[in-house]
Amino acid sequence: MKIKTHDINETKIAELISEDTLINNIEDGLDFLGNLYYQDFDKIIIYDKNITPDFFDLKSGIAGEILQKFSNYRVRLAIVGDFSKYTSKSVNDFIYESNKGKQINFVPSQSEAVKILTNK
Repeated sequence: MKIKTHDINETKIAELISEDTLINNIEDGLDFLGNLYYQDFDKIIIYDKNITPDFFDLKSGIAGEILQKFSNYRVRLAIVGDFSKYTSKSVNDFIYESNKGKQINFVPSQSEAVKILTNK
């Protein structure tokens, strides 16, 4: 895994780059949050391909647990991917509601993630 740092207008963003699944369970998500938080990142970009598909099965509780911790620590997260592959109404509603706020956003591209995270 590589962490690419974006420094834009005094905003420091961590972009996680990997071909592997980085978040397989709740503990992995919390480890990433903690490690990046202590490296002074409060804005993070991750790709949906790096997150277990179980994350998008809301019954698993993985998304809820991880995203609640991001909110508690006020760390903004942008998840990049093509979310049209998720046909569940509950997942689509979850993505829609998340995107109404500023804390957690599901976006189609890295450039959109950077744009959202640099807006205060």
